[in-house]
Amino acid sequence: MRLQVIAVGRLKAGPERDLCRRYEERFRPLLRACGLRDLKVVELAESAARRPEDRQADEARAILAQAPASTARIVLDERGASLSSAEFAALLQRTRDEGTHLLSFVVGGPDGLAPEVRSGAMMVLGFGRLTLPHQIVRALLFEQLYRAGTILTGHPYHRS
Repeated sequence: MRLQVIAVGRLKAGPERDLCRRYEERFRPLLRACGLRDLKVVELAESAARRPEDRQADEARAILAQAPASTARIVLDERGASLSSAEFAALLQRTRDEGTHLLSFVVGGPDGLAPEVRSGAMMVLGFGRLTLPHQIVRALLFEQLYRAGTILTGHPYHRS
């Protein structure tokens, strides 16, 4: 199974980008041991439309171009389900074992995600009910991907 992270907005130089890269670089060597083939990061430009609904619609078109309906999608949203790290790792494993070819994680921009992106997802996942900047959500996602990799490979990083 291949993984991709689709994020609205580009990370600028700074601590958030450094943290994302740190966990992405830690996770990449674990891909093969986890039965995963690739990790692709797709950064989409934020829409310049004036109204929030129009920005969401523009960004939804760009997201769905990268992850069409045939793609398994997990969207990140504060209204989503909360999972423990072990449950998140089990979700990756189960999705892989079901023969999914591509699993896309979607992080929206400042206006959130359009309903059609959320409704077509296999899961809406939240990192708590707090509203978080998308840069922080991306860092949390990469850390949890790395943690899931360590859980699946028996590495001691995850201690529960």
